[in-house]
Amino acid sequence: MDTSTRASLDSSAGPPPYFRGNEGSLVSALKTLLFFTILMVTLPIGLYFASKAYIFEGSMKMSSSDSYFYAAIVAVLAVHVVLALFVYVAWNEGAPKSKGKHD
Repeated sequence: MDTSTRASLDSSAGPPPYFRGNEGSLVSALKTLLFFTILMVTLPIGLYFASKAYIFEGSMKMSSSDSYFYAAIVAVLAVHVVLALFVYVAWNEGAPKSKGKHD
């Protein structure tokens, strides 16, 4: 009975202490993810309609069917830019910040 009591006490102790210091990095990662999620939804859609109405139909006097095509290209490029920025930020998020040269 002694080993089963010890096992039940060990399992109820909770997570190890090194998990408790990661709340700041978790919140930072969630904020980054939320920011890029909102950017991924709003930027391509906004650029699609803005470029269609103001650039391609307004300034360049293109037909409606041509402006749909070119505005879609602008939106796809915006998606790729947001994805590239997210990968860059996520890659450098956990990197240590060092000043100076390392030999």
